Amino acid sequence: MLYKFRTMREPRAGEPLPCDAERMTSFGSWLRSTSLDELPELYNVLRGDMSLVGPRPLLMEYLPLYSARQARRHDVRPGITGWAQVNGRNALSWEERFELDVWYVEHVSLSLDLKILIKTIGAVLGRRGISARGSVTMPKFEGSAKAGDSLG
Repeated sequence: MLYKFRTMREPRAGEPLPCDAERMTSFGSWLRSTSLDELPELYNVLRGDMSLVGPRPLLMEYLPLYSARQARRHDVRPGITGWAQVNGRNALSWEERFELDVWYVEHVSLSLDLKILIKTIGAVLGRRGISARGSVTMPKFEGSAKAGDSLG
C-alpha cells in the first residue's frame, strides 16, 4: 500500500476513462509541481515499505511487461526519489528511466544515495521533469519494443 495525496479525480462509473489531463485537479497540478504529493510516502519509509532513495514504485499492472533487465529495479527497496528522478524524472522515456533504475541497483552506495538526495532538492526546487512531453503525467508503460526477454 502506497500513501499519496490524490491529485486526480476518479473516473465516473460507466463512463469511458478520460485522459489524465481531464482528471487532474488544479490543486493536484500544484501539488505535483511542488512535489508535495510525495509527502505521505514518508509514512511508507517509516513503516519500512520504502526507502528515501531507490527506483520509484510503479503500478502492479506493469510487472509482466518488464524485461528481465528492467525487473532488476526490484532488487532494492523502492524510494521516494531515485537516480531516474534526478536525471530527468517523467521527461525520460520508459527505457531511459528503467536503464537509470538498473544502473542505480548496480551501483547502490551511501555516497550515491547522499548525492541523489542533494540533487533531489535542486530537481524539486527547479520543478524539472514533472511531466512527460505532451502529458500531465507519464504515458502508460506498455512494454519495451526491444525487450525480447519479457517476464510475462
